[in-house]
Amino acid sequence: MPEGPEIRRAADQLAAAMTGKPLTDVWFAFPQLKTYEPALLGATVTAIETRGKALLTHFSNGLTLYSHNQLYGVWRVVPTGTQPQTARQLRVRLANADQTILLYSASDIELLNAETLAAHPFLQRVGPDVLDASLTVDAVQERLLSPRFRRRQFSGLLLDQAFLAGLGNYLRVEILWHAQLLAQHRAQDLNALQLRALSEALLAVPRHSYQMRGSMKKYHEEAAFRFEVFHRQGKKCRRCGTVIEKGVLSSRPFYWCPGCQN
Repeated sequence: MPEGPEIRRAADQLAAAMTGKPLTDVWFAFPQLKTYEPALLGATVTAIETRGKALLTHFSNGLTLYSHNQLYGVWRVVPTGTQPQTARQLRVRLANADQTILLYSASDIELLNAETLAAHPFLQRVGPDVLDASLTVDAVQERLLSPRFRRRQFSGLLLDQAFLAGLGNYLRVEILWHAQLLAQHRAQDLNALQLRALSEALLAVPRHSYQMRGSMKKYHEEAAFRFEVFHRQGKKCRRCGTVIEKGVLSSRPFYWCPGCQN
């Protein structure tokens, strides 16, 4: 599943193609959304934002398109009048005179007004977005130590969107390596230096991933960002030289260095 940096990068591409340009074509696959097609024709996209792994497309008429890619959803940007060859099922098409954005395979799609947006159950449930520039290390540390989260093991906490939105498995693995912590640690058991290191890594790692075009999968030796433990089982840790191990935690593959994560 794409994580916060990948969703934000996709949002940047969609916004560049659509913002401020009147819609010339609007199409939805789901019958309950088709009644909105006429209302959106001629409207403009005013902004595209992310809330963790959800994407919000705001229109000038006050409506907002909520979409969550889940496992299989994917957005594409194409020149207007063209459509890529694909076996995926098209769910949404929004076009202006020059460019068209297409959403394939996603099933979690809604159109919301200001009231239903404010009351949306997923958006109410998610925590602060790790890519929100206003979120500070101090605020993350306070959240870690809150009664709600302080007793949670990091194996599950760092996948819980209610804690911090936008985190996922590769970020969980890399954050814990950078903080030199194990998945079974809990915030209440950390000393001050460990707590600060984790709070800083929780913001620095996903933000660096986003800055490096949203994915650490396209890694080259000369790149400024690279996986340190994710998918590196059997290889030596670059920090201490111990062989990296792989296991399963919270039903996801987990990678760690037994030498310097303790």
